[in-house]
Amino acid sequence: MSELHVVFGTGPLGRFTAEWLLKMGKKVRLVNRSGKMEQPPAGAELTAADVSNPTNATAVSAGAAAVYQCAQPPYHQWAQKFPALQASILQAAQTNNAKLIVGDNLYMYGSFSGRLREDSPQNPHTKKGKVRAQMAQEILEAHAAGKIRAAMGRGSDFFGPYDGALTSYAILPALQGKAVNLLGDPHQPHTFTYVKDFGRLLAELGTREEALGQVWFVPSPLPVTQREFVALLETALGKPVRFQAAGAGLMRFLGIFNPAMAETVEMMYEWTAPFVLDTSKAERAFGWQATPLGQAIRETLAHCR
Repeated sequence: MSELHVVFGTGPLGRFTAEWLLKMGKKVRLVNRSGKMEQPPAGAELTAADVSNPTNATAVSAGAAAVYQCAQPPYHQWAQKFPALQASILQAAQTNNAKLIVGDNLYMYGSFSGRLREDSPQNPHTKKGKVRAQMAQEILEAHAAGKIRAAMGRGSDFFGPYDGALTSYAILPALQGKAVNLLGDPHQPHTFTYVKDFGRLLAELGTREEALGQVWFVPSPLPVTQREFVALLETALGKPVRFQAAGAGLMRFLGIFNPAMAETVEMMYEWTAPFVLDTSKAERAFGWQATPLGQAIRETLAHCR
């Protein structure tokens, strides 16, 4: 029998991590609270469990060769709920002697200049950045102490099929004849990550012993400005696309009615200055590059249709 890989979280990242593992011939179990998801990957087992409870997390991942942390609480509840959720999954992986692969982001680095690398200095200056930095440190310290075998994959702002965040406001409206919504300064270069590539990286990390104990950036296309991103949308659709850019003031106002939008205000620094990644480490180690941005946009539009 093929070895079991357990993916916590069935959002777009968990979904495409599972799909890549299935392509590798692994047995895959996807876990969320409800035991339901839209169009689950063919061949994957779908299980319901509240994994914020360590007993549940341990039980549902028993016998796993690797577990993947792709679950997260609502965006506005990160500080209150995220550390405990990850601690539960860490305990489960340790109890079951399974590798722990974490889908992470870049908030712990804070603002920076130049090109961001895995080993760039960390300077979290936001609430969510400090939460992410603390969580990442706990994982890496547990690995260094021999308590767990772990690796971390970090991606930039991602989009793609099944994504209800960036895709829903910056791509989907173009299909509906509406203006797409941008943030900050649309003329600053920004690295975008395709969620299918993010899933591929996590699957690589969970199946390569040499990847453990390290942080890896997802192979991502060359940076473009948000205005250039819109131009690629126009090319894919064959028609002009209107856009509007929101600043911190507008997001703060909208946050009065939407807690998730309120949480974006402290992250606006990502969109008001260059936000460029160097993803060459994973590209060299694993021998593949990101899906071309134009292709990724076309695939996302096809799904949105």
